[in-house]
Amino acid sequence: MSDLPIPVKPKSRARVALESDLFYMFKRSPVAMASAGVVALLVLAAVFAPFIAPTNPFDPASLNLMNGFTAPMAPNAFTGDTFVLGTDDQGRDVFSTILYGMRISLFVGVAAVLLAMVLGITLGLISGYVGGWTETIIMRTADVQLTFPSILVAMLIFGVAKGVTPVEYRDQMAIWVLILAIGLSDWVQFARVVRGATLVEKNKEYVQAARLIGRTPGAIMLRHILPNVLSPVLVIATISLALAIIAEATLSFLGVGAPPTQPSLGTLIRIGQGFLFSGEWWILLFPAATLLGLALSVNLLGDWLRDALNPRLR
Repeated sequence: MSDLPIPVKPKSRARVALESDLFYMFKRSPVAMASAGVVALLVLAAVFAPFIAPTNPFDPASLNLMNGFTAPMAPNAFTGDTFVLGTDDQGRDVFSTILYGMRISLFVGVAAVLLAMVLGITLGLISGYVGGWTETIIMRTADVQLTFPSILVAMLIFGVAKGVTPVEYRDQMAIWVLILAIGLSDWVQFARVVRGATLVEKNKEYVQAARLIGRTPGAIMLRHILPNVLSPVLVIATISLALAIIAEATLSFLGVGAPPTQPSLGTLIRIGQGFLFSGEWWILLFPAATLLGLALSVNLLGDWLRDALNPRLR
């Protein structure tokens, strides 16, 4: 008989992921599983809003002012129509407005975090690897920005960017200006974490070996150092997503965020706040509860991910 070893079929990526320590810890954490379920449910509801929502609340042709201020699950006194979560002052279905508003809040939050990640990782790698005056300028700029609350920085950037935008394009560009404002106000934490990790990694043997074989500094930072500093970045990104969604809602609540033609959850909360003490509580309650559930679930998921990726807590 042949003594040749029997070839072993390599495991698929999906099987490797299911057998990983991270997935094992996820299955043993009820809070993480519940948070992930809520986030997945809300994201899917926002993505498929055109198919789930009974009406398009931002289509003027579909509105009926006679349906205004209809209580949840109660027939309207004039039209007899019934709405699950009621209607607002313009007769818009609150359930539909939440689904469409959540799309804008999630888009702004994810895009702003991606912008902050790209900017912060780039500046963190450069400052940690290059050092010298480059590091001093980047880190002192970060320190100055940290002295101001991020929401004030976002409002300042939003105001300046909106001021230089032509009047006829302000509503069309408002969402992108909002993303720019939140992203530029949140890059500092990514840069500081990546810089600290880069200072540790650049003195290790694999980086020195890459220098000896002639790798360029850019290739060393991107192909060697970056993959080894991504774990804390992913944790920060998850927690920052919840903060970015709250920042967008805060700016929209203050009237300097999403335009009225594209209202987000923050805009819906601002509209509902005006009718809270007149008895139409549902206009405020349901958008606020959705925002609270989304931000809390993302935050709890980020806290679990931070603990799961921390080797000292395993």
